[in-house]
Amino acid sequence: MKLLLVDDHALFLQSLQGLLMASGYEVVGTASNGMEALTQARLLRPELILMDIDMPGCDGLVATRLIKAEMPQIKVVMLTVSSSDENLFEAVKSGASGYLLKSQSADRFLQLLAQIEHGGAALPPELAARLLEEFARQARHVEDPAEAVPDELTDRQIEILTLVAQGVSYPQIGETIHLSEPTIRYHMGQILDRLHLQNRAQVIAYAARHGLTRRS
Repeated sequence: MKLLLVDDHALFLQSLQGLLMASGYEVVGTASNGMEALTQARLLRPELILMDIDMPGCDGLVATRLIKAEMPQIKVVMLTVSSSDENLFEAVKSGASGYLLKSQSADRFLQLLAQIEHGGAALPPELAARLLEEFARQARHVEDPAEAVPDELTDRQIEILTLVAQGVSYPQIGETIHLSEPTIRYHMGQILDRLHLQNRAQVIAYAARHGLTRRS
């Protein structure tokens, strides 16, 4: 994948670039704040942006919203020291496809990042659990717990949505329900369109509100 790296700490940025290039990724550019990230995204059209949150001028959350509004096909993963629930929830609402912490090991970071290439969300299990818990809590306060999944989804799409929300990868879903991976990806595109969602992280949050995250 072609990556754009955004962080205001030059030494960290250089180290991260070296790690990624040594692991086979193509780093097409770097930026030191949110506005630079927007400019570079327009010029370089990366497939994925690794975005810090706390940066001067324009922070990573604002930059993510601006980039996703203009170039929704670009995936953004937050890479930050902040593990606060507020930043995690705001990142997902802003359109981020993942949320990674700088405190994790290089091997774990690369493992989670690789999930993006296979249709997954770059989200450590402990953060995913907090995300699901928060959206479920919000659902209990503002929604009918018995609310049904919209009629716009077919039974097959609801089945795929449920498996995705449970953390099953696209190849595994294909094996489970006997469909090819391209067909699974097509259905996921339809699900995103029909539910007006942007990425897999938002799909998981949506599924939590509708009780689809519990394994049978």
